[in-house]
This record gives sequence, structure tokens and C-alpha cells, in this order.
Amino acid sequence: MEEIVRRFMPFARSLALRYRGGTEQMDDLVQVANLGLVQAIERFDPDRGAAFKSFAAPTILGELKRHFRDRVWNLRLPRGLQERILKLESAATELTGKLERPPTVRELAEALKLDETEVLDAFEAIQTRRTLSFDQPVTVVGTPEEGTVGEQVGTDDPHYEGVEDLAAVQASLPGLTEREVLALRLRFVEDLTQSQIAERIGCSQVHVSRILRGALQRLRERAEPEEAEEPS
Repeated sequence: MEEIVRRFMPFARSLALRYRGGTEQMDDLVQVANLGLVQAIERFDPDRGAAFKSFAAPTILGELKRHFRDRVWNLRLPRGLQERILKLESAATELTGKLERPPTVRELAEALKLDETEVLDAFEAIQTRRTLSFDQPVTVVGTPEEGTVGEQVGTDDPHYEGVEDLAAVQASLPGLTEREVLALRLRFVEDLTQSQIAERIGCSQVHVSRILRGALQRLRERAEPEEAEEPS
């Protein structure tokens, strides 16, 4: 068996070469192709009269495709799209050799008998083969400074949860007096104490407490009817 493997290893390598040019190392692809070759030898039945290369090629190519499907992509793509990507890369390598330049999208589409949109979709999907580390350095758009991928990812705004509450309060403010609105702003926006508020609006601290208590009570009364209607 070892002699047969050595004899057909160049054939397996030629099939692996179809997938060169991507992110995978050529040595890894050859190793996968050789594994497919061994599997083909174990399954081959010479009594059926088929040529070995004709029998082995689908097995080797299938092993290469499974390698890309199961180990290369970090995100699982539909099988049809994965196979289109493999054909695209193979065609791109072949056309580059023939044209002595990278092929255009139209040339790739014509070679593969695909729409240009399908070729562009495949190019975009290729990016899912490898995910980026949050620590990977990137240049900040519009500046000469460098940052990391993680610094460019958006986060939840901690103020989002208070948006509805703020809207409810603002809707209720017209029912309050100017002094009540001022007292609420000084207490809950500027975070002043009741004694500081008393100095600002010119009254006693006890009166400030009454103003705040009355204003908050009216806000609750305006909000409670809406909350009571929700179950119906």
C-alpha cells in the first residue's frame, strides 16, 4: 500500500493545488489530499473496472472540501456558498496565471458561469474564514492614530434604560409649577442637597422638602393611570 501511496501522491498534490492561494498553507492542503488518497486506496475495488484516478479524485476533493467546511471557516456558511468560494479561489488562481494579472469580477463570473453578484457575495463571505481578535491593531478612520478592533466595537449606552422614564417625566412636567420644576432639576439633575436648594430659591429647607414631596406625588399620580391601563 505504501508503494501505491507514493506513486499517486503527485496526483493528490495536483488536486490540492487547485485550492492554493487562500489562507491555508500548501503543506496542510497536501496533507489533507494525501489523507483522501489513503481513503480512496482502501475503498478502491479493481474488479469493478474503473480507473483508480477517476475513482480517487472525488474522494480526495471531498476531503479537501470537508477540511475547508469544518476547520477553516470560523463561522459556518451554507455548504453551497462554501463550495462556490472554493471554486472561486481556484478559478482566480488559474486566471491569474493565464492573464498575468488578477481577474476582474466579470471574468470570474464568466469562467464560473455565475452572476457578478454571486461572485461579490462569495468574496464577502471569504472574510468569515478568520475572525479578528479584539486586540488586533487597526488605524482609526480619519486620524493617524492606532487603536484595537475592540475599541471600535459599539457598546450599550447606559442611559438607554432611562429614556422611557425621562419621556414620562417630561410629559408630566407641564402640570407642575415653575418652582417645583426648578426644585426637581436642582435635586435630581444638579444633585444639590435640600439646604443648598433652599438657598438657591430663597425658602426654608422644610419648604423645599414639601415642594419636592408634592411634585413627586403629582408625577406619580399622572403616571399611575397609564400603568393601571396596561393589563387591559
